[in-house]
Amino acid sequence: MINKALLKSALLASLFAASGSLLAADNGLIAIITPSHDNPFFKAEADGAAEKAKQLGYTTLIASHDDDVNKQNQLIETAIARKAKAIILDNAGADATVGPLEKAKAAGVPAFLIDREINKTGVAVAQIVSNNYQGAQLGAEKFAKLLDGKGKYVELLGRQSDTNASVRSQGYHDVLDDYQDMKMVAQQTANWSQTEAFTRMEAILQSNHDIAGVIAGNDTMALGAEAALKAAGKTNVIVVGFDGSDYTRDAILNKGNIKATVLQPGWQQAQMAVEQADYYLKNGKAQKDEKQLMDCVLIDETNAGKLSMFNLNK
Repeated sequence: MINKALLKSALLASLFAASGSLLAADNGLIAIITPSHDNPFFKAEADGAAEKAKQLGYTTLIASHDDDVNKQNQLIETAIARKAKAIILDNAGADATVGPLEKAKAAGVPAFLIDREINKTGVAVAQIVSNNYQGAQLGAEKFAKLLDGKGKYVELLGRQSDTNASVRSQGYHDVLDDYQDMKMVAQQTANWSQTEAFTRMEAILQSNHDIAGVIAGNDTMALGAEAALKAAGKTNVIVVGFDGSDYTRDAILNKGNIKATVLQPGWQQAQMAVEQADYYLKNGKAQKDEKQLMDCVLIDETNAGKLSMFNLNK
């Protein structure tokens, strides 16, 4: 017959051991806030940050601001109210984000930014971003080579409030404008959206039947443009994107309109941000300088097979 006293003692011991291990593993809450997870790049950011946070013993609050400044501000307020140890943020506006992060800083909640910068230093502990200008030049050089340096082309721009949109466009044009036989016949924003890119491309094709290429500010818009081109029966128009998504990888490998993209290491950036947050919380100081640039990598048929989840496997 089982001794009830011994059984009760053993159960209590196991419960305390379990609760002790949970407490030891829980270093506090890290809030991970990104744009919409409908875009695989932002989903990869959130997943990468959450994975690293869990490895380091933190619980996570994962949320999307959907590029809505008011929603972002509410999420930052929530992180402050829940006494988050840190915020990992891909922000909704270079100017609009400054005030809310100043409030978080005053409340003792440090912020670590990824992908997009804000227009002020000293507010976030770190701003870890891709070298969008360098990446855009890689993409533009490949685009020009694919078009043999001639022909009419279209540019699809990202959201105008996003610094990355203008930086990438500048990088594209600092290369393409040197090609006298290449002519941009349309330049329109599609707000990083696949649906908008499809609609914009459909309209552009009505008056520009003879375009040779499309260069897009991100992969989502590149995919929208490719879908519109296919619907119009235009299989020879070259498309180049930016981000390095698995969807674009597959399009390159399947020899569709999309021939290249530029990888910005979103997964790696997100994990670095969490590692730096952990260092800051344990040491009371930043691990690295605030502004950190990560070089981008051209993805084409030669290395697309090694790409997975915005990370290039060697």
